[in-house]
Amino acid sequence: MRTLILGETLVDLICERPVASPGEADRFTPHFGGAGANVAVTASRAGADVALAGGAGKDTWGCWLRDGLADAGVALDHFALLPGVRTSVAFVTVDAAAEPQFVIYDEGLTAVSEQLGPRLVAAVEASDAFFFSTGTMVGEPERAMTQAAHARALELGLPVVFDPNLRPGRWSNPGRATTVARECVPGAFLVKANRREAELLTGEADPVRAAEALLAAGAQTAVITLGGDGALLRGAGLRRDVPGRPADPVNATGAGDTFAGTLLARVAAAGWYPPAIAAALDEAVAAGALATERWGAVA
Repeated sequence: MRTLILGETLVDLICERPVASPGEADRFTPHFGGAGANVAVTASRAGADVALAGGAGKDTWGCWLRDGLADAGVALDHFALLPGVRTSVAFVTVDAAAEPQFVIYDEGLTAVSEQLGPRLVAAVEASDAFFFSTGTMVGEPERAMTQAAHARALELGLPVVFDPNLRPGRWSNPGRATTVARECVPGAFLVKANRREAELLTGEADPVRAAEALLAAGAQTAVITLGGDGALLRGAGLRRDVPGRPADPVNATGAGDTFAGTLLARVAAAGWYPPAIAAALDEAVAAGALATERWGAVA
Protein backbone atom coordinates (compact mmCIF):
# COMPACT_ATOMS: atom_id res chain seq x y z
CA MET A 1 0.00 0.00 0.00
CA ARG A 2 1.53 3.28 -1.10
CA THR A 3 1.25 6.43 1.00
CA LEU A 4 1.58 9.75 -0.78
CA ILE A 5 3.33 12.33 1.39
CA LEU A 6 2.90 15.95 0.41
CA GLY A 7 5.54 18.14 1.95
CA GLU A 8 8.59 20.34 1.79
CA THR A 9 12.13 19.27 1.07
CA LEU A 10 14.81 21.67 2.16
CA VAL A 11 18.32 21.93 3.53
CA ASP A 12 18.63 22.46 7.27
CA LEU A 13 21.75 24.52 7.95
CA ILE A 14 22.30 23.78 11.63
CA CYS A 15 24.59 25.42 14.16
CA GLU A 16 25.81 22.33 15.99
CA ARG A 17 26.22 23.92 19.38
CA PRO A 18 23.70 25.56 21.73
CA VAL A 19 23.35 29.32 21.33
CA ALA A 20 21.10 31.81 23.04
CA SER A 21 20.18 33.54 19.77
CA PRO A 22 20.79 33.08 16.02
CA GLY A 23 23.22 36.02 16.09
CA GLU A 24 25.65 33.93 18.15
CA ALA A 25 25.94 31.17 15.54
CA ASP A 26 29.37 31.01 13.91
CA ARG A 27 29.10 27.91 11.73
CA PHE A 28 26.32 25.95 10.04
CA THR A 29 26.40 22.32 8.91
CA PRO A 30 24.04 21.09 6.16
CA HIS A 31 21.52 18.38 7.01
CA PHE A 32 18.59 16.83 5.19
CA GLY A 33 15.35 18.63 6.09
CA GLY A 34 11.75 19.52 5.42
CA ALA A 35 8.92 17.99 7.43
CA GLY A 36 7.42 16.00 4.56
CA ALA A 37 10.79 14.74 3.41
CA ASN A 38 11.81 13.76 6.94
CA VAL A 39 8.62 11.74 7.42
CA ALA A 40 9.05 10.09 4.02
CA VAL A 41 12.65 9.07 4.69
CA THR A 42 11.83 7.73 8.16
CA ALA A 43 8.81 5.77 6.95
CA SER A 44 10.66 4.33 3.96
CA ARG A 45 13.58 3.21 6.10
CA ALA A 46 11.04 1.52 8.39
CA GLY A 47 9.73 -0.49 5.44
CA ALA A 48 6.82 1.59 4.15
CA ASP A 49 6.05 2.18 0.48
CA VAL A 50 5.98 5.98 0.30
CA ALA A 51 6.12 8.58 -2.44
CA LEU A 52 6.97 12.22 -1.84
CA ALA A 53 5.09 14.90 -3.75
CA GLY A 54 7.22 18.01 -3.90
CA GLY A 55 10.35 19.39 -5.44
CA ALA A 56 13.47 21.50 -5.15
CA GLY A 57 15.65 23.67 -7.32
CA LYS A 58 17.81 22.09 -9.99
CA ASP A 59 20.94 23.17 -8.17
CA THR A 60 23.61 21.53 -6.03
CA TRP A 61 21.41 21.44 -2.93
CA GLY A 62 18.40 20.11 -4.83
CA CYS A 63 20.40 17.27 -6.37
CA TRP A 64 21.81 16.43 -2.95
CA LEU A 65 18.31 16.23 -1.47
CA ARG A 66 16.95 14.16 -4.35
CA ASP A 67 19.82 11.69 -4.03
CA GLY A 68 19.15 11.39 -0.30
CA LEU A 69 15.49 10.62 -0.92
CA ALA A 70 16.37 8.03 -3.55
CA ASP A 71 18.97 6.39 -1.31
CA ALA A 72 16.31 6.07 1.41
CA GLY A 73 13.97 4.29 -1.00
CA VAL A 74 11.40 7.08 -1.32
CA ALA A 75 9.49 6.96 -4.64
CA LEU A 76 10.11 10.14 -6.63
CA ASP A 77 7.42 9.86 -9.31
CA HIS A 78 5.96 13.17 -8.13
CA PHE A 79 9.19 14.95 -7.15
CA ALA A 80 10.88 17.35 -9.57
CA LEU A 81 14.01 19.45 -9.77
CA LEU A 82 13.13 22.82 -11.29
CA PRO A 83 15.61 24.87 -13.35
CA GLY A 84 15.97 28.47 -12.23
CA VAL A 85 14.48 27.78 -8.78
CA ARG A 86 16.49 28.08 -5.58
CA THR A 87 16.25 25.13 -3.23
CA SER A 88 14.72 26.15 0.10
CA VAL A 89 17.01 26.39 3.12
CA ALA A 90 16.43 26.80 6.84
CA PHE A 91 19.00 28.24 9.24
CA VAL A 92 18.53 26.38 12.51
CA THR A 93 19.87 27.33 15.92
CA VAL A 94 19.25 25.41 19.12
CA ASP A 95 19.19 26.65 22.70
CA ALA A 96 20.49 24.90 25.82
CA ALA A 97 17.18 23.03 26.18
CA ALA A 98 17.58 21.57 22.64
CA GLU A 99 14.68 23.67 21.35
CA PRO A 100 15.23 24.90 17.78
CA GLN A 101 14.63 28.25 16.13
CA PHE A 102 14.22 28.50 12.35
CA VAL A 103 14.85 31.18 9.75
CA ILE A 104 13.46 29.76 6.51
CA TYR A 105 14.05 30.94 2.95
CA ASP A 106 11.48 29.17 0.80
CA GLU A 107 10.77 31.40 -2.18
CA GLY A 108 10.93 28.30 -4.39
CA LEU A 109 7.85 26.74 -2.79
CA THR A 110 5.43 28.61 -5.04
CA ALA A 111 7.27 27.43 -8.15
CA VAL A 112 7.16 23.85 -6.87
CA SER A 113 3.41 24.09 -6.27
CA GLU A 114 2.82 25.54 -9.73
CA GLN A 115 4.67 22.60 -11.28
CA LEU A 116 3.13 19.97 -9.03
CA GLY A 117 -0.41 21.31 -8.74
CA PRO A 118 -1.88 20.08 -12.04
CA ARG A 119 -0.67 16.53 -11.32
CA LEU A 120 -1.25 16.25 -7.59
CA VAL A 121 -4.88 15.11 -7.62
CA ALA A 122 -3.96 12.31 -10.05
CA ALA A 123 -1.14 11.33 -7.69
CA VAL A 124 -3.64 11.12 -4.83
CA GLU A 125 -5.93 8.97 -6.96
CA ALA A 126 -3.06 6.54 -7.59
CA SER A 127 -2.27 6.20 -3.87
CA ASP A 128 -3.68 4.22 -0.95
CA ALA A 129 -3.26 6.86 1.77
CA PHE A 130 -2.40 10.56 2.07
CA PHE A 131 -0.20 12.43 4.57
CA PHE A 132 0.06 16.22 4.71
CA SER A 133 0.70 19.23 6.93
CA THR A 134 0.34 23.00 6.89
CA GLY A 135 3.90 23.31 5.59
CA THR A 136 2.47 23.42 2.06
CA MET A 137 -0.35 25.80 2.98
CA VAL A 138 1.46 29.01 3.92
CA GLY A 139 1.04 30.76 0.55
CA GLU A 140 -2.15 30.89 -1.47
CA PRO A 141 -1.06 28.84 -4.54
CA GLU A 142 0.28 25.93 -2.49
CA ARG A 143 -2.65 26.16 -0.06
CA ALA A 144 -5.18 25.72 -2.87
CA MET A 145 -3.16 22.81 -4.25
CA THR A 146 -3.02 21.12 -0.85
CA GLN A 147 -6.71 21.66 -0.14
CA ALA A 148 -7.67 20.14 -3.50
CA ALA A 149 -5.53 17.07 -2.84
CA HIS A 150 -6.93 16.73 0.68
CA ALA A 151 -10.51 17.00 -0.57
CA ARG A 152 -9.92 14.35 -3.22
CA ALA A 153 -8.38 11.97 -0.69
CA LEU A 154 -11.46 12.33 1.52
CA GLU A 155 -13.78 11.80 -1.47
CA LEU A 156 -11.97 8.57 -2.28
CA GLY A 157 -12.17 7.38 1.32
CA LEU A 158 -8.40 7.15 1.69
CA PRO A 159 -6.86 7.13 5.16
CA VAL A 160 -5.72 10.73 5.68
CA VAL A 161 -3.03 11.58 8.22
CA PHE A 162 -2.77 15.25 9.18
CA ASP A 163 0.28 16.50 11.07
CA PRO A 164 -0.29 20.24 11.62
CA ASN A 165 3.42 21.14 11.86
CA LEU A 166 2.18 24.60 12.78
CA ARG A 167 4.68 27.45 12.50
CA PRO A 168 2.49 30.57 12.71
CA GLY A 169 5.55 32.81 12.37
CA ARG A 170 5.84 31.80 8.71
CA TRP A 171 2.37 33.18 7.98
CA SER A 172 1.63 36.83 7.25
CA ASN A 173 -1.47 36.34 9.42
CA PRO A 174 -0.59 33.86 12.22
CA GLY A 175 -4.24 33.47 13.19
CA ARG A 176 -4.98 32.27 9.68
CA ALA A 177 -2.58 29.37 10.22
CA THR A 178 -4.72 28.02 13.04
CA THR A 179 -7.95 28.48 11.08
CA VAL A 180 -6.57 26.63 8.06
CA ALA A 181 -5.25 23.82 10.25
CA ARG A 182 -8.60 23.37 11.98
CA GLU A 183 -10.26 22.91 8.60
CA CYS A 184 -8.02 19.90 7.98
CA VAL A 185 -9.21 17.90 11.00
CA PRO A 186 -12.69 16.64 9.94
CA GLY A 187 -12.50 13.26 8.25
CA ALA A 188 -8.88 12.54 9.15
CA PHE A 189 -8.01 8.95 9.97
CA LEU A 190 -5.35 10.34 12.32
CA VAL A 191 -4.38 13.77 13.56
CA LYS A 192 -0.90 13.77 15.08
CA ALA A 193 -0.01 16.98 16.91
CA ASN A 194 2.37 18.10 19.61
CA ARG A 195 1.09 19.65 22.82
CA ARG A 196 1.39 23.25 21.58
CA GLU A 197 -0.29 22.50 18.25
CA ALA A 198 -3.10 20.63 19.96
CA GLU A 199 -3.80 23.63 22.17
CA LEU A 200 -3.79 26.00 19.18
CA LEU A 201 -6.20 23.74 17.30
CA THR A 202 -8.63 23.18 20.17
CA GLY A 203 -8.09 25.86 22.80
CA GLU A 204 -7.49 23.08 25.34
CA ALA A 205 -4.22 23.20 27.30
CA ASP A 206 -4.78 19.72 28.75
CA PRO A 207 -3.60 17.15 26.17
CA VAL A 208 -6.35 14.64 26.96
CA ARG A 209 -9.04 17.27 26.53
CA ALA A 210 -7.33 18.46 23.35
CA ALA A 211 -7.39 14.94 21.92
CA GLU A 212 -11.06 14.61 22.80
CA ALA A 213 -11.75 17.96 21.12
CA LEU A 214 -10.03 16.78 17.94
CA LEU A 215 -12.25 13.71 17.93
CA ALA A 216 -15.31 15.91 18.43
CA ALA A 217 -14.14 17.99 15.46
CA GLY A 218 -14.22 14.94 13.22
CA ALA A 219 -10.91 13.10 13.52
CA GLN A 220 -11.15 9.32 13.82
CA THR A 221 -8.08 9.10 16.05
CA ALA A 222 -5.78 11.65 17.70
CA VAL A 223 -2.22 11.26 18.91
CA ILE A 224 -0.69 14.03 21.01
CA THR A 225 3.07 13.98 21.49
CA LEU A 226 4.29 15.30 24.82
CA GLY A 227 8.02 15.82 24.30
CA GLY A 228 9.98 14.04 27.00
CA ASP A 229 6.73 12.85 28.58
CA GLY A 230 5.81 10.50 25.73
CA ALA A 231 2.52 10.48 23.84
CA LEU A 232 -1.16 9.66 24.17
CA LEU A 233 -3.76 8.17 21.85
CA ARG A 234 -7.52 8.57 21.87
CA GLY A 235 -10.26 7.58 19.42
CA ALA A 236 -11.76 4.54 17.65
CA GLY A 237 -12.32 2.95 21.06
CA LEU A 238 -8.60 3.23 21.82
CA ARG A 239 -7.00 4.81 24.87
CA ARG A 240 -3.24 4.61 25.35
CA ASP A 241 -0.72 6.67 27.30
CA VAL A 242 2.96 5.93 26.66
CA PRO A 243 5.67 7.42 28.89
CA GLY A 244 8.72 9.15 27.48
CA ARG A 245 12.07 7.48 26.94
CA PRO A 246 15.33 8.69 28.48
CA ALA A 247 17.42 10.76 26.09
CA ASP A 248 20.34 13.16 26.09
CA PRO A 249 18.94 15.69 23.61
CA VAL A 250 20.93 18.14 21.52
CA ASN A 251 18.27 19.11 18.94
CA ALA A 252 14.53 18.40 19.02
CA THR A 253 14.03 19.35 15.34
CA GLY A 254 13.52 15.82 14.02
CA ALA A 255 11.64 14.25 16.92
CA GLY A 256 8.11 14.84 15.65
CA ASP A 257 8.89 13.85 12.06
CA THR A 258 10.67 10.69 13.18
CA PHE A 259 7.74 9.82 15.45
CA ALA A 260 5.29 10.40 12.59
CA GLY A 261 7.28 8.42 10.03
CA THR A 262 7.70 5.46 12.35
CA LEU A 263 4.01 5.44 13.25
CA LEU A 264 2.96 5.79 9.61
CA ALA A 265 5.10 2.84 8.55
CA ARG A 266 3.67 0.50 11.18
CA VAL A 267 0.04 1.51 10.66
CA ALA A 268 0.33 1.28 6.87
CA ALA A 269 1.83 -2.21 7.21
CA ALA A 270 -1.26 -3.19 9.22
CA GLY A 271 -3.60 -1.97 6.48
CA TRP A 272 -4.59 1.21 8.34
CA TYR A 273 -6.19 -0.79 11.14
CA PRO A 274 -6.71 1.70 14.03
CA PRO A 275 -5.47 -0.63 16.82
CA ALA A 276 -2.11 -0.67 15.02
CA ILE A 277 -1.65 2.92 16.18
CA ALA A 278 -1.75 1.76 19.79
CA ALA A 279 0.61 -1.12 19.05
CA ALA A 280 3.16 1.18 17.38
CA LEU A 281 3.10 3.99 19.91
CA ASP A 282 5.97 2.68 22.07
CA GLU A 283 8.26 2.31 19.06
CA ALA A 284 7.35 5.76 17.76
CA VAL A 285 8.07 7.39 21.13
CA ALA A 286 11.42 5.61 21.34
CA ALA A 287 12.36 6.64 17.80
CA GLY A 288 11.42 10.25 18.47
CA ALA A 289 13.53 10.32 21.64
CA LEU A 290 16.52 8.88 19.80
CA ALA A 291 16.16 11.53 17.09
CA THR A 292 16.78 14.29 19.63
CA GLU A 293 20.27 12.94 20.28
CA ARG A 294 21.52 13.87 16.80
CA TRP A 295 21.87 17.29 15.22
CA GLY A 296 20.12 16.44 11.96
CA ALA A 297 16.43 15.57 11.70
CA VAL A 298 17.24 12.24 10.03
CA ALA A 299 20.46 10.29 10.36
